[in-house]
Amino acid sequence: MTGHVVIGIDPGLSGAIAVLSPDGALVVHDMPTHRLTRTELDLPALAHIFDGLAKEAAPVAFLERVGAMPGQGVSSMFKFGTCFGALQGLLAAHFIPVTLVTPQSWKRAMGCPAGKDAARARASQLLPRQAGLWPLKKHDGRAEAALIALYGQRQGGDR
Repeated sequence: MTGHVVIGIDPGLSGAIAVLSPDGALVVHDMPTHRLTRTELDLPALAHIFDGLAKEAAPVAFLERVGAMPGQGVSSMFKFGTCFGALQGLLAAHFIPVTLVTPQSWKRAMGCPAGKDAARARASQLLPRQAGLWPLKKHDGRAEAALIALYGQRQGGDR
């Protein structure tokens, strides 16, 4: 195990931020969005999360690098790209080192087949004490963020 606090991030408005401590403790934050619309990131809330994490012992982040998906509309691609860029900017502003990791890389390494339910099932297998953090289908982002954090920890937590 690494001595780093590892942050796993599943970007997007329905994504999540998972924080895995060296002792195995896991905290998951749903991606903060504006309460009324849920169509935009709540940047001050996101900055507050990263501000708290930046005070931890040498945190490192693993951010899922994703691109446009076939059939995705222009508006949703723009929102997704804005979210991805905001995450990168806030991590940089808090001096948290970031490693971009493709979904194919972390899913292969974690033995996670494609599909959102597969991520919830695999996260429950690998992190059984925390399985209650993603009980519903809509919590797939939590499970993916947790798996990305575990992937990062298994990589040594280094860039």
